[in-house]
Amino acid sequence: MTLERYRPLVGEWERFLAAHRSPEPVTLRVRSGRISRAALTGRLGRAGFRAEPVAGLDAYLRLAPGAGPVAQTVEHWLGLFHVQQAVMALPTLALGVSAGERVLDLCAAPGGKTTHLAELMGETGPLIAVEPKEKRIRGLLGNIYRLGYRNVIVVAGDGRTLPEGVSFDRVLVDAPCSGEGNYRRRAGRLPPRTAEFSRYVTRVQEALLRHAIRLTRPGGTIVYATCTYAPEENEAVVDRVLRDAPVTVGEIPLELPHSPGLTAWAGERFHADLAKTWRVYPHQMDSGGLYMARLLRRRAGDLRPAGRAAGWGPVPEAFPGVDAGEAGARIRRARGELLDRFGFDPELVGRMAWTVRGKHIWSQSAGVWPVAGWSRLETRRARIVSVGMRAFRGGHGRHETPSSQFLRAWAGEIGEARTVRLGRAELRRLLEGESLPPASLPAGPVALVWEGQVLGRGMVGSRGLVHELGRADAERLLAIIGEAEGAPTGGG
Repeated sequence: MTLERYRPLVGEWERFLAAHRSPEPVTLRVRSGRISRAALTGRLGRAGFRAEPVAGLDAYLRLAPGAGPVAQTVEHWLGLFHVQQAVMALPTLALGVSAGERVLDLCAAPGGKTTHLAELMGETGPLIAVEPKEKRIRGLLGNIYRLGYRNVIVVAGDGRTLPEGVSFDRVLVDAPCSGEGNYRRRAGRLPPRTAEFSRYVTRVQEALLRHAIRLTRPGGTIVYATCTYAPEENEAVVDRVLRDAPVTVGEIPLELPHSPGLTAWAGERFHADLAKTWRVYPHQMDSGGLYMARLLRRRAGDLRPAGRAAGWGPVPEAFPGVDAGEAGARIRRARGELLDRFGFDPELVGRMAWTVRGKHIWSQSAGVWPVAGWSRLETRRARIVSVGMRAFRGGHGRHETPSSQFLRAWAGEIGEARTVRLGRAELRRLLEGESLPPASLPAGPVALVWEGQVLGRGMVGSRGLVHELGRADAERLLAIIGEAEGAPTGGG
């Protein structure tokens, strides 16, 4: 298959082809709340990257070519940005989420759109991120943890069979597809698209979209998106659903370049309202290709959103199966660590919400979760993997030890008494497995700081000061530092 089949539907064919022949620029989304776009531009500039804003997308930067992989930077390691195609911001923006809403990402991995949604929600309100494959869940969790979002609840399950005991305000269906819009990223190679694959993927897409509609409250919003040009996977899927599902096609409230959706293809007529859906081609945003439709769940008569809370309940301090008394005691100890050892503001600590599961205390800002609406039978199809951010782990002597990701997330709250500022040579020694003299530091966990940024947790003990960043994180940071120095990195 070639791009030629799309000549009849692309108005600027030569520009379309020219874009496919040129490399796609690297774009990234700034992790607001941790750094401003201007500050990140400056940091990347000092690291040799020239970044400029992306028109119409306030949180995005586009990099000039030739400076090397931006993911191999300390800024990426710290979670100050996420590498993401500019065009992939559109489905999350079109969904129009607000703080406190109940939002579902039905096909969440690897997490680019999930973390964007969490940010647009101000990390307030439950964002349920669903992914069926364990390997992809690990990648999803890695991005959520690195970027430090606390309102995401990751669920292992198939989006086509997610329990229906609760409803959501907004649902994103970033459906699996043939991926033709990633032509530039794949060095000009189109994936094979056999008749068998087409039948399979369109069945999956339609099933996901229909189930998303069932999970959306009356008056709620669904966005269906793919990264392919194929009308069979886009307008044709939405058209079949429109025939009998309780939804209408809504306008997409964005001011960005695009082409209208198709109302006919290969002799088949589609619903006239599909002209409101969007096709975004690579030459229009100098990015990848995208299709998206914004659907509005119809109300029944005068039905209002009242009752959407059915099946939802507060995230408890004790995860199901955990003793509530023990969970409460652990949370009190953790709060004490923040107040007495790290100098956190008492009012802030009082507002923080926690849940205990296994060895970990999780910091969460979802507030509510759908467990109450999922029966025991249904939860076999929806296993909760994580609830926000792993914040503390039980240690020796019944102490609760803060995680590196938690310390990075609340870097501005950590008092000087538990902060260790490192030079490059000292950091290298720690990452290579050496210990440093503890100076006058009291025993226990500390925050390691390098170049003004909290890297994570260190520990002062009988060996002196050591890092506790985790082996993989330490090895990657050591490699990044060594690459920046132009020197070999030593052991890890």
